[in-house]
Amino acid sequence: MNKDVYAALEQIVSKQDIYVNEQMSRHTTFRTGGPASLFLRPRTTEEIKGVLKLLKRAEVDFFILGNGSNLLVSDKGYDGAVISLSNFDDIEIEDETLINAQAGAMNSAIASVARDNDLAGFEFAAGIPGTIGGAMIMNAGAYGGEMKDITKQVKVLTSDGEIIRLDNETMKFGYRTSAIKGKDFVVLSALLELSKGNKEEISARMQELALKRKEKQPLEYPSAGSTFKRPEGYFAGKLIEDSGLRGFCVGDAAVSEKHCGFVINRGKATSANIYELIKRVQDKVYEDTGVKLEPEVIMLGKFD
Repeated sequence: MNKDVYAALEQIVSKQDIYVNEQMSRHTTFRTGGPASLFLRPRTTEEIKGVLKLLKRAEVDFFILGNGSNLLVSDKGYDGAVISLSNFDDIEIEDETLINAQAGAMNSAIASVARDNDLAGFEFAAGIPGTIGGAMIMNAGAYGGEMKDITKQVKVLTSDGEIIRLDNETMKFGYRTSAIKGKDFVVLSALLELSKGNKEEISARMQELALKRKEKQPLEYPSAGSTFKRPEGYFAGKLIEDSGLRGFCVGDAAVSEKHCGFVINRGKATSANIYELIKRVQDKVYEDTGVKLEPEVIMLGKFD
């Protein structure tokens, strides 16, 4: 990384929040991935603005990181800057039914705050292993609920450094997508509109869904959750199982025997193993059915 860029970053972000050649295996739920040239942990919106302006001027690629729960980073690493929003995790009750959560707040933490304040509607997201920022971008959902059902407003930082607020309609939520997916925006926070409920009933529902996850999903292994999007008219896991791929392995990367929609790291998998496994699953399912499986997982760095 250019020394001038590093020196300029020190004028924006505290030195203790700048890491060089940080191993991304520490920051992804797959527990794989090589070094990012720069890894930054800004603490204020102004710091984010300053960092983005500098990186763009210096023509340095960057990636905004939440919990790394939907991310596969190349073993070769990432020749750019990873900007972690881990310092942006405040959760506040705005009034009787509104929760304002910063982008780096974990969905599990928001669910706990909602429960403790007798607010219902977020139970479905309690077990989604990521942050609310990532959930907004991809309209995360589970067990019949989606972010579009509870989102009142999303605050984002544009590529021009402007802060704008997008309402539910403007977000254009769809299946695992939104109006801001693929755009050069940074989610700063989300305003969630829930409903008054009963703490005991909310807690019981959360426990019920947690038990379902434990029974049906391979939570004991590192993974990125559901590896593939649901093809229209099909279920990815069923297509993979029907193609005889339950338990199929490449190195220590495997199709979960508990749920074929999950690719897991059995302990020593590399990102290359996982990437090859995904490709081979796609090829076999397409060969058998003509259905093209599209990964939900984001690929960062060079794989081919």
